[in-house]
Amino acid sequence: MTRDTRIQLGAALVMALCLASSAVLALDLTSIAGRAKLTFTDRPEEGQPPEVSLGIAMGAFRGIFVNFLWMRANDMKEAGKFYEAIELASAITRLQPRFPRVWVFHAWNMAYNISVSTQTREERWNWVNAGIALLRDKGIPANPNDMLLHKELGWIFLHKVGGYTDDANTYYKRRLATEWTIVLGPPPPRTADDRDRDKAIKKYADWLRIVADAPDTLATVVKAEPSVTVLVERLKNETGHKLNQALLAQYESIRALHRSSQRAVFESTFERVYGRPMGAHTVALGRLIEDPQFAAAWANLIPFIRKQVLVETYHMEPARMIRYTEMFGPIDWRHHAAHSLYWSHRGVDGGLTRWTEANKRDYDFINTDRIVVQSIQDLFRSGEMYFDFFAETTGRYSMFIGVPNPHFIKGYADIVEDVRRRSWADDAGARGTTPLSGGYENFLRDAVTFFYRRGELDTAEYWRNRLATYKYLNLGNPFRAEELAMPMKEFVEHELETRLTSPSVALSQISAALMGAFSSGLLARDTDLFLSQFEFAKKVHRFFLEEQLRTSSVNRESGRMEQFPPDFRFFSGQLFFQFTTALSIEDAEQVYDRAPNDLKLFAYGPIVERFKEELDAQAKAGVGRAFASVFPEPQGWREFQLEIQQIMEEQSKQGPGLEQK
Repeated sequence: MTRDTRIQLGAALVMALCLASSAVLALDLTSIAGRAKLTFTDRPEEGQPPEVSLGIAMGAFRGIFVNFLWMRANDMKEAGKFYEAIELASAITRLQPRFPRVWVFHAWNMAYNISVSTQTREERWNWVNAGIALLRDKGIPANPNDMLLHKELGWIFLHKVGGYTDDANTYYKRRLATEWTIVLGPPPPRTADDRDRDKAIKKYADWLRIVADAPDTLATVVKAEPSVTVLVERLKNETGHKLNQALLAQYESIRALHRSSQRAVFESTFERVYGRPMGAHTVALGRLIEDPQFAAAWANLIPFIRKQVLVETYHMEPARMIRYTEMFGPIDWRHHAAHSLYWSHRGVDGGLTRWTEANKRDYDFINTDRIVVQSIQDLFRSGEMYFDFFAETTGRYSMFIGVPNPHFIKGYADIVEDVRRRSWADDAGARGTTPLSGGYENFLRDAVTFFYRRGELDTAEYWRNRLATYKYLNLGNPFRAEELAMPMKEFVEHELETRLTSPSVALSQISAALMGAFSSGLLARDTDLFLSQFEFAKKVHRFFLEEQLRTSSVNRESGRMEQFPPDFRFFSGQLFFQFTTALSIEDAEQVYDRAPNDLKLFAYGPIVERFKEELDAQAKAGVGRAFASVFPEPQGWREFQLEIQQIMEEQSKQGPGLEQK
């Protein structure tokens, strides 16, 4: 065998080994890329920018080209050319859809930079919502396991929508509440059972389960309820509606109108207020909704549509929503923190399945977990929501209040140590002070003051003891032991000395005092306690508005820090009627009898709606008193209705929420 032959055979052997190795590595790399979804796009799409087609044509040099686009987009952002930067960022997402940073760049520009450069709250919301939709509807589906995208989406909900830094934040909150009333419908009505955490969680989980268990196809819906076929055909022919979110919006608007005690007033004044008659399609849909022959069809069709919208439009998993409800508390999905909690915790869940000691630096558990914790904290601070969807969508007035929901305190306590185990920055054994311990201490202090103000002294003492015995308290506070040893009244007064200018603390104290006034005062027949709690709430309300509230050029109707109605009469009245809706007839009668007339005015309409038919039917059968004798009409009721009507007409410039065709 000659030397040349040996060289050729050796080269052939090396080539064969390289080919074999290449095949093995290619399979491994392909499987890794598939699992992690790390692929480039390699096909042009109709209507895409020329940069995308050029980048695809450049093949192996595409990475260099993308780097050039990225630098150019960043330069434009720094120069304030946000729209141009978005166009380039959009091109990069098409070229490298598995590049999370560009999705974040794109969404952040819209939600933060461009939104604040606009002049109206409607424009701002459109851009904030566009940033949310980009991450939720495009970025995360393209990168379902990427923690960064989940963290950033959670942060936009928590900070941009839920925070106070944007002048239009109150408008964002109301728009989100409107949107999710449409998607899921109003949450279950409150009852006395809601005071029990387990019962409240079960009720909210069962409410979601109706959607989660809905069929995946219309054929299955029809099989379960054949009358759906006729309903769908009539919807198409008489209203022009398809089975989508637009139908849900009209459905919820009309149902809210039908439930309202102000229905007759609204319908009688509609043409005068809005300058045109109610549209034929709206009227036709209303008749279909009220038609008893379609009751079963609607009951089967609406959950199916909700599920389709939830999964296909919002890319959310009903089963996961149920699981988080059972883990953390009775989540109201109209609240911003429900969505920051969902997306941030979903990112953590995805990261935990891929986390190893070797790649742990690639996963930002610390900051993502902090969004989870802060979301639960926000659900405690304002997670019990009172929102008048009908008033909001018809432009009559705004009734949006989020008050503390104590059921989330346990959810916070349950997860805090789980979060600590994943955080190198919160190792209490290695560090005398950690952010997580500081946040937890402040949270428990707020919980103690809240329960004390609501009159639940035993519960307040329980959480103060939990705080005093918590083993991971930060070092460095020499006065803590002295503070925790104070009598409860002194401890609460000390806590509130400098904190009533905080929106969350002020809201907590006002709502807790009012609920304490209603339950421990009116319901428990303690007039002095009612008066003292009611006056305290009024005093804190006035103090907060004088010290903190500022108006803005973007949202002239309300200030940036206005997280509750500036008119204390409306604030207390709205909470009072919500309180009465959770009572039995007997308790509602007792509370109504003892309440001042101003409070009765706000409660009378909902009480009529809830109890009149039942009481009058019983009286007719000779087994009880008529409604008018149980709940007499409050003094000035007609004038109050006219006042509400005037508010409706003054705010009608916003336009009706009902579709007018």
